[in-house]
Amino acid sequence: MTTTAPRAVTAACTRRLRGLIEEIRETVDRGLPPDLTAYLVGERLAPHLGAPDLLTAEHCEGDPDRYRQHLLHAEADGSFSLVALVWLPGQQTSVHDHLSWCTTGVHAGEESERRYRLISDGRTARLVATEDVVNPQGTVCGFAPPGDIHRVSNSGTGKAISLHVYGADLARLGSSIRRVYRLPEER
Repeated sequence: MTTTAPRAVTAACTRRLRGLIEEIRETVDRGLPPDLTAYLVGERLAPHLGAPDLLTAEHCEGDPDRYRQHLLHAEADGSFSLVALVWLPGQQTSVHDHLSWCTTGVHAGEESERRYRLISDGRTARLVATEDVVNPQGTVCGFAPPGDIHRVSNSGTGKAISLHVYGADLARLGSSIRRVYRLPEER
């Protein structure tokens, strides 16, 4: 019986992007806790943000109807994926949380983020907004569940592009979103 080894999924990419993927791989392969991994991946991601030779023109294409996800790489062992999200003005996510740790970096434009805390008394639940953040080009942040409920949007007048590294196989899963919240929101 012949078995085939899993293969990494990598979009056509630039030399800089291949180097970034290798840097992320080295960090993830250390096997550290999720929150520390997210932080260290952010340190690797930050120097590449804004570099004109990081993404191809195709990776920067948006969609007029919704933000667009370009899968740039999914590691063969499922340990991480790298995507570019392209946001046209006014586009946003639903309120959601994630399957795994995540590191994000704003490559172009700026993104707005509203963070939430889930409050439940066992019978009813609601979301309480805890922070509004504007992330300009070059901003990096990392997080790990639980406590990662948020909504991200492009509240600017131009295109925004962000890179997201997830500790999950998005080639297989299709999305990093664990749950979408449709609950009352409070400020």
